Amino acid sequence: MKTYKFILIAFIGILIVNSCSDKDLELSNPNQLSPETFFSNEAQVQSAVNAAYANLQTVALYGRLIWYMMDNMSHEQSGNGQQEADKVTFADFSFDSSNGQIAEYWDSCYRGINKANFVIGNKDIIDAIPESAMSATKKAKFIAEAKFLRAQYYWLLVNRFGNIPLRNGDFSQPEGKPISPKADIIALIIEDLTEASANLLAKSEEELGRANKGAAQAFLGKVLLYEKQYGPALDSFEKMSGYDLESDYFNNFKEETEHGIESVWEIQYNLSLGTGSKWGGPVVGAGQNHATFRGQDYGVLNWFNVYPSDDLVAEFEPGDNRFQGSFYVVGDTYNKGRNTFVESDFAENGGNIRPVAWKKYQNYYKQVDEVQESGINAKVIRYADVLLMMAECENEVGSQATAVGLINRVRTRAELAGLPATLSKTEVFNAIVHERKVELNGEQVRFDDMIRWGIVAQELSGTNFQAGKHELWPIPDREIATNPNVTDADQNPGY
Repeated sequence: MKTYKFILIAFIGILIVNSCSDKDLELSNPNQLSPETFFSNEAQVQSAVNAAYANLQTVALYGRLIWYMMDNMSHEQSGNGQQEADKVTFADFSFDSSNGQIAEYWDSCYRGINKANFVIGNKDIIDAIPESAMSATKKAKFIAEAKFLRAQYYWLLVNRFGNIPLRNGDFSQPEGKPISPKADIIALIIEDLTEASANLLAKSEEELGRANKGAAQAFLGKVLLYEKQYGPALDSFEKMSGYDLESDYFNNFKEETEHGIESVWEIQYNLSLGTGSKWGGPVVGAGQNHATFRGQDYGVLNWFNVYPSDDLVAEFEPGDNRFQGSFYVVGDTYNKGRNTFVESDFAENGGNIRPVAWKKYQNYYKQVDEVQESGINAKVIRYADVLLMMAECENEVGSQATAVGLINRVRTRAELAGLPATLSKTEVFNAIVHERKVELNGEQVRFDDMIRWGIVAQELSGTNFQAGKHELWPIPDREIATNPNVTDADQNPGY
């Protein structure tokens, strides 16, 4: 059962922080809110922190667009004829700096960063709140949450754009910051997550949906892994406690089993909190915006805009139960077993019959139709992901046998035979590539995995992907036009 009390308070905080300026929040000065008077008690601090969560829920990010962007670029899915043209640009890599969805992604992330910075930048004022009104532990926890969230938004940005403006709570340049090297952004992310790991509460002690210690440790380990700091990454992963694999793979993608033992970090949705503002702005993060549209967009009985690609489907070994947990095929039952999919259900507009459809994050398991809105949370990090990242670290700085043992924990849940402990380093790496592709399919990790492994051009050959260009997105035109400290010379190569 979901716990969302903190989001109810968030609505107030969102309104407060978004009222700073009529201009884009990323260029405004949150100190216009007079923090000396605003930050006077725990409820006000919490409302400001809550506001920083909201942009992750927006249509520009996990509410809708991030699914299309990442799954289309990785070619884990193919598009049916009715897929909107602006979504197709991510599958055929035809996007450019005028792309409105990329601009919305950028804007929503920076709005989230500015909301987090409003808290972080006023740490001294928060620390001055009397102990009788707010404990030192709570102060440190809320600052750590803001730093975790700032790291999340910067991670989304730096992987898509590389060098970007660094806004760290210093509002001395409200007109906009210049481009900073990617290394500086990564350094801030690592600093923020290190502090978050030290000060956040354990998952068992924290309200469901809030950032917690295990999430920060996993996230920090992931960042360090991407930086090829395998030993420190492994150290961070090994500090995690209280996590394991769900016995049923599909439990990770249902509403009733959210925040289970495998869940490390997930983005919250709850239809009961209201969805009246769902189309009210893809980047603002304000109002009743507690729905994701992935179910309707991907749903075989609904818009059916996309379906799992042949390449992804072919990756599954015979007997791998993750296939049944990820996809629907003709003959599968749905709506609590009351209905059965027939061939005509898999027809796109125009009549072509598709062999498989997405099951992950779909509500068909319990109902006959997706309607439009879904309340299923988006899993950002699962413990299966952590185990495979640990295996990758062990393969680099530990032992292949230990790495194989970690891989086999994931394979055992999939009802597959374990791999032999005598695999070579190259064989272990190839096994990790395979396992991550099938275990984490449709979870927005494949594209970045291919980039960091150096296999993206090979894997996406024939898709219009250009090495040296499409690993990054273009800096949006609107940023160059409105930020005097960013110019055409800062644009990413090829755009």
